[in-house]
Amino acid sequence: MKLGDISVSYLLSLRAAITQLQLDPTPLLERFGITETLLSEPHARISIARFMRLGNAAIRYTQNPAIGLLMGAQSQLSHQGLAGMTAQCAPTLEDAFNVMVKYERLTSQNYRGHSSFCAPALRFYSIAPYNMFNLFVVDSALASRAQTANQMTGGQAKLREVHIEFPAPTYAARYEALFQCPVLFSQAHNQLLWEPRSLALQPVQSAPGHYQHLLTLCEQRLHELTRQRGLRERVESIVAPQLHQRLPGIMEVAQQLGLPSWTLRRRLQQEDHTRFQDIIDDIRRELAVSYIRDTELALGEITFLLGFSSPEAFQRAFKRWTGSAPGSYRRALLGEGKRSEGVER
Repeated sequence: MKLGDISVSYLLSLRAAITQLQLDPTPLLERFGITETLLSEPHARISIARFMRLGNAAIRYTQNPAIGLLMGAQSQLSHQGLAGMTAQCAPTLEDAFNVMVKYERLTSQNYRGHSSFCAPALRFYSIAPYNMFNLFVVDSALASRAQTANQMTGGQAKLREVHIEFPAPTYAARYEALFQCPVLFSQAHNQLLWEPRSLALQPVQSAPGHYQHLLTLCEQRLHELTRQRGLRERVESIVAPQLHQRLPGIMEVAQQLGLPSWTLRRRLQQEDHTRFQDIIDDIRRELAVSYIRDTELALGEITFLLGFSSPEAFQRAFKRWTGSAPGSYRRALLGEGKRSEGVER
């Protein structure tokens, strides 16, 4: 159980953004193990946590806090693989957005939530509370969606508003310059609100025959990925997004999986030698370590995200899992990171 992963093809736009700033992206990418060989692999992915660390390092490397916006502006439909090429051939922009959301898992997987489209709102999910790690992710995601819509329609698609969950950052003026519409911060969702007429636009490369064929390929690929998911992973995908709300019980999860609760218990025991409660505990442990290691979230924020009743309860659980208090664990990792950076330099 991890935060999720994304296709390495998304890093092509980060590389282009750094190059646009007249800097060499190679040292930064190589520091994170991103090589030309890896970028050439069709199904290669990196963890979201690693992507977040890379984005934060890119901000420091370029001295540009808006690098996520620049990255999104360099996005290409081809970076979205099969889903992007299918969207490009769609009959309308609305159809294209539906494709991008439905087949998002072909290039990315976030275990805490997913993008959605309910016309005219194209939404992007991100963990909260926010810091420079996930601000970068939201910036790049929203900017890339706006960029690809402009590519598909030859610049005709128009945004009505952009909503962003976090408060206005220091570089807030750059948002309206990029999106060419009002941008509202501290909103309920990260979303692009499109002019309704734009959704009816036909993409410039619309091709009905190819579209139907590509849809079939997308469905086949999604089926392959879904089939490879074990029962435990399917349970995790239901439970993880709700940790900070009301945790679903085994009967509710079984219902969503189309199984009687006793069948779910039996199959978990047969396939993974585990219990439903063990899965919840494992999710919390692995996410806790990931949040401590890969983000700058405060301990109180992590307590909320993992659904613990109090910071004390979280700290006791973390020490039971790792042998260290969360603050000590983070400080030790920061010390190791600084020593590693010193060696790299």
